[in-house]
Amino acid sequence: MAVSTSFAGAKLEALLLKSSSANTTSSSFSRVSPTSSLCKPIRTRRALMQSQRGVRCEVAASDAPIQADQAGGSNVSALEQLKTSAADRYTKERSSIVVIGLSVHTAPVEMREKLAIPEAEWPRAIGELCGLNHIEEAAVLSTCNRMEIYVVALSQHRGVKEVTEWMSKTSGIPVSELCKHRFLLYNNDATQHLFEVSAGLDSLVLGEGQILAQVKQVVRVGQGVVGFGRNISGLFKHAITVGKRVRTETNIAAGAVSVSSAAVELALMKLPESSHTTARMLVIGAGKMGKLVIKHLVAKGCTKMVVVNRSEERVAAIREEMNGAEIIYKPLTEMLTCAAEADVVFTSTASETPLFLKEHVKDLPAVGQETGGLRLFVDISVPRNVGSCVADVETARVYNVDDLKEVVAANKEDRLRKAMEAQAIIAEESKQFEAWRDSLETVPTIKKLRAYAERIRAAELDKCLSKMGDDISKKTRRAVDDLSRGIVNKLLHGPMQHLRCDGSDSRTLSETLENMHALNRMFSLETEISVLEQKIRAKVEQTQK
Repeated sequence: MAVSTSFAGAKLEALLLKSSSANTTSSSFSRVSPTSSLCKPIRTRRALMQSQRGVRCEVAASDAPIQADQAGGSNVSALEQLKTSAADRYTKERSSIVVIGLSVHTAPVEMREKLAIPEAEWPRAIGELCGLNHIEEAAVLSTCNRMEIYVVALSQHRGVKEVTEWMSKTSGIPVSELCKHRFLLYNNDATQHLFEVSAGLDSLVLGEGQILAQVKQVVRVGQGVVGFGRNISGLFKHAITVGKRVRTETNIAAGAVSVSSAAVELALMKLPESSHTTARMLVIGAGKMGKLVIKHLVAKGCTKMVVVNRSEERVAAIREEMNGAEIIYKPLTEMLTCAAEADVVFTSTASETPLFLKEHVKDLPAVGQETGGLRLFVDISVPRNVGSCVADVETARVYNVDDLKEVVAANKEDRLRKAMEAQAIIAEESKQFEAWRDSLETVPTIKKLRAYAERIRAAELDKCLSKMGDDISKKTRRAVDDLSRGIVNKLLHGPMQHLRCDGSDSRTLSETLENMHALNRMFSLETEISVLEQKIRAKVEQTQK
């Protein structure tokens, strides 16, 4: 299906000239800029998520150099060829759901912390992403273990390129470096990935519950934000349903640990067993993560600890909840003093700059041999609260979220068995979501068919009333109007029923889409072309403002 020549020329001129000028200044289009290289996911999605080597970078076929001289010696200019190929791509591709991200499985914490976006900045990020030429909708999921951007793209290749360049610009990481560590998933794979994330299958700690709360927060923050549209909103809401269902119908959460509890386990693994209940514990930050650290320390028998926080209210609430534990509050101004008296320091704040550097730690008094003679810093914040330079201090050991893999390596077989149970649910829910999204294609046809029928009804009603003269009563006019509406509604009832589908039956959905295309042809509704034209036209106009 192709758009008209005038549309391919005039309406896409701004986008195409911008794209062509970025690649070359000559008429031959013989070069491709480095940023036009697109990263393609490796062969299987699960292999990608488990691979530590990241993603292979290639030049996508759509971005390959366009030769001015074709085999047949065509005189068509390279610019005209680019216009034609771009127009074809726009009309042949439907909007795609794409996830572009980095996680604990593909990128080190040093890179993830540069890409991390605070929750308060998510609406701004959504606005900037949707301002890109080929992005309709967007959402950001940024946690200590992942930074993922979900978008609805008018063009997969161009949309991915634009988002990658945006990520590079906001983080300062070169595009080539991002390509080595990012992963790309499209449509069904992107849907299934988010469902696995929400279910806790993609977490460093299988089945951990905090990620579901973080997915819920994406929806809360996105409400009312322009760009957090129907497709992305529906995707995340369905992911919440999947996360709840997996935890209800499987025992994946039984015995599962969170990042915070894994941090406590790691610290205890590094301490002599005899000091588990006597080591001096310091927790910096009393937010959600800090509270969970305190909770798990108490569960392990550490009933006395110091908590450093900006305000005392949260610490007081935690102290009241942890009845029987001695939790001492200290302000941030006394952080270094408290660290000097601690054997283990847990950090979990939202600070964007390190709280501890080498110069802060090197002069701290040594810890006793009963706790191993080393001061442990367990940092579960992203960006990190403890600078990597602290590891150079001989009397200190630094651990971050990437080091938690040592804790979760245990019981691997049991974890895989639980994951298989959850995958069956995810596969079923993924099918339902994709069917729901497919059924949305009929909405423009329904609207256009109703508008088409209404135009005919209104025109014929005017003819009828004009023939009846001006002396007819309002009651008669209303009766004729109601009659015309009733006839139209009765005639449309059958076609409308065959266009509506709840997506629960793949056969019914297939028939619905066939009916949609048939009605488009019969009534010349041209829904697919006109909707796509409107979307691209809006993007072009937006870039010209």
